[in-house]
Amino acid sequence: MSEKLSYTRNIGIMAHIDAGKTTTTERILYYTGKSHKIGEVHDGGAVMDWMVQEQERGITITSAATTVFWDYENEQFKINIIDTPGHVDFTVEVERSLRVLDGAVALFCAVGGVEPQSETVWRQADKYKVPRLCFVNKMDRAGADFFNVLGQIKDRLGANPIPLQIPIGQEDTFTGIVDLIANKAYFWNETSLGVEIEEIPVPEDLLEVVDEYRTMLIEGVAEENDTLLTKFLNDHNSLTEDEMVAAIRKATIEMRITPVICGASFKNKGVQKLLDAVIRFLPSPMDVPAVIGINPKTEKEESREHEASAPMSALAFKIATDPYVGRIAFFRVYSGTLEAGSYVLNTTTGKKERISRIMQMHANKQNPLERIEAGDIGAAVGFKDIRTGDTLCDEKYPIVLENITFPDPVISIAIEPITQKDIDKLSNALYKLAEEDPTFNVKTDEDSGQTIISGMGELHLEILVDRLKREFMVECNQGKPQVAYKEAITSTVKFREVYKKQTGGKGKFADIEVEISPVDEGIKGLQFINEVKGGNIPKEYITPIEKGFKAAMMNGVLAGYPVESLKVKLLDGSFHAVDSDALSFEIAAKIAFKEACKKAKPILLEPIMKVEIVTPDDYIGDVTGDINKRRGVLKEIDAKVAYQVVKADVPLSNMFGYVTTLRTLSSGRATSTMQFSHFSQAPAAIVEEVITNIKGSKS
Repeated sequence: MSEKLSYTRNIGIMAHIDAGKTTTTERILYYTGKSHKIGEVHDGGAVMDWMVQEQERGITITSAATTVFWDYENEQFKINIIDTPGHVDFTVEVERSLRVLDGAVALFCAVGGVEPQSETVWRQADKYKVPRLCFVNKMDRAGADFFNVLGQIKDRLGANPIPLQIPIGQEDTFTGIVDLIANKAYFWNETSLGVEIEEIPVPEDLLEVVDEYRTMLIEGVAEENDTLLTKFLNDHNSLTEDEMVAAIRKATIEMRITPVICGASFKNKGVQKLLDAVIRFLPSPMDVPAVIGINPKTEKEESREHEASAPMSALAFKIATDPYVGRIAFFRVYSGTLEAGSYVLNTTTGKKERISRIMQMHANKQNPLERIEAGDIGAAVGFKDIRTGDTLCDEKYPIVLENITFPDPVISIAIEPITQKDIDKLSNALYKLAEEDPTFNVKTDEDSGQTIISGMGELHLEILVDRLKREFMVECNQGKPQVAYKEAITSTVKFREVYKKQTGGKGKFADIEVEISPVDEGIKGLQFINEVKGGNIPKEYITPIEKGFKAAMMNGVLAGYPVESLKVKLLDGSFHAVDSDALSFEIAAKIAFKEACKKAKPILLEPIMKVEIVTPDDYIGDVTGDINKRRGVLKEIDAKVAYQVVKADVPLSNMFGYVTTLRTLSSGRATSTMQFSHFSQAPAAIVEEVITNIKGSKS
């Protein structure tokens, strides 16, 4: 089994929008024999972009999984690949994929270099400690510059990029690469769709550059251990190719370096070498530390080795709905073996689940499997209640693996079905979509009775409404986009609440004294501290008080938006032997929250977006002037050849419909990307406007 595992790679392909992730994956499918023709994104024929919306828009919306086999040095390797979206609105797909992968290929456009979403996915990979290699794509495009991208990877991402290849030519003249490890040059024959690769002499004009970078590479390898260093000092050319590969692999897996290679996927150049690099340098499940979890019975940490003989443990990282087989749970098996038809324990819900069928996925097609073993990625059907982030394990050996954290939605719209008979259909469809996507929230506004859906951006919600229409046959009317504000308090207040109700029979009584204040740094949610002495409030009433504050935080006192963080100290109180009960103390906590927050200088927090605009020089004045009008704060203007990159922080409330305005300002030549950055205190005028609008909608 360990032999088999060492021939497995679980990788993701991640990058900024339009860097060529799906095109690269389509080439991989072609060269590994999975597809017999090359699918193209621009004509809607990409296998991995199987959703109608993906084919129409030429973007990836949902991460698609597939398994391919690649022959390297007379051995067959199995590669599980997840192609992730580049658009920031679908960042959840990248987050959950990186949580279960062993390695990643970070794609960069040779022209655009390190773009905003490249930074986001890079940080996500850092968070989950995923080793990666870089592929500088689009070397054939006008403005391509391999060495400039190398510099950006180092400066902007704080990485240690090590080039393993040097491009032969760039833009129109890009024809091949020089492999620095083998010290050989390769040329791609375009007539064979890149299948035929010829070895050629290193071009004369590159000899100096190749010598410089190869010397640096060999010196770096020699420093990896004393044996190699001694060998290198005795003879600078004595290190073998195998020794170099082993040293580079070790440093990559330990995340001390990031190997960099290049190509042009659309022109079928460099993809086979990318597959070789995945095998050579990215980890197999055997190279990754044993997975750590918590035993729910003992509350102690336990580890699970990546072995088929160990107790079974797996993490569900994605739920999808298929029109033919129903709900599908994508999962990564970390240890043990899972057989079709067997029972597992879902430690997140505490319930047993029967996994009736197991499948290997290829985009939206399924191949049935009898069993799946440690280190593999598969999909299950026939379960009752599995959610994203749930741990599945052997019921005799329970374990809870680390869950996946997701960002909060920042934008909302109200929707209603066009016909009244679709109300049940709509709620059913929204439930299924929310189950698939943890960054999509659905709630009912208590005052207006409207259904409010929230997501990560305008495109995110637009796609979801489109899916309601196409997949679930529910047409909806939708309101204007609304900003998902939050509330906070800024000062400390002590407050006593005595809740009394006499109704003739058993009454209600609860008395609590609390101090509410902003939370300590680095804490989110409710920070509850019980300082009650001498049993003034019995222990069984403490949890209901905490529960009351937690529930009350869903609706702040300024405009009814959630209070993200709050520190509550329960100082004192009293109870009545007959009239006090858990509900009385819960209600007292809710009233105390409302009254105390009014005195604690509440503020409104608005989402601030990190905006990056690429504009030709001619329009820079209009673009920056427009950003200033939108209450934006300019952070940086980076001048490139013939165009400029503007970076700014702008409140989300002023960015609706920005793409259309930018097109008008720049005659359609400027582009922009926007992603959530942080929450910041809203100015008084905005607070007033928000409160007035809320009052207006209720009257």
